[in-house]
Amino acid sequence: MADASYPDDLIYHPDHDWARIDGDVATFGITWFAQDALGEVVFFDPPAVGTTVTKDEPYAEVESVKAVSDVIAPLSGEIVEVNEGLGENPEAINDDSYGEGWMVKVKLSDPSETGVLLDSATYQGSLT
Repeated sequence: MADASYPDDLIYHPDHDWARIDGDVATFGITWFAQDALGEVVFFDPPAVGTTVTKDEPYAEVESVKAVSDVIAPLSGEIVEVNEGLGENPEAINDDSYGEGWMVKVKLSDPSETGVLLDSATYQGSLT
């Protein structure tokens, strides 16, 4: 499992999800805090490419040895890519939640939604 980290180049949703913005596409995943709380991830149930996701709503499920948990969309849009590698290697979510453990890429429908997400310092402050 990776050490605790919250990269400054990401924006964070209060429900422990992150987004990396690249133009009008965002990559989504769960934070170090979320994967640590889940424990060992054993299954990721992704949505299909083409699915519309809505900010603050569940879009996928992760199953750990402890529980099944919803993954919340930090932003709205259409899924354009799913991390297929998580099907055979779901533990990448624990090992590298900001890299190989990314979940989906989304073409944003309302880029202004990024304004209500948290920067790294604010997110980390919310954890205490």
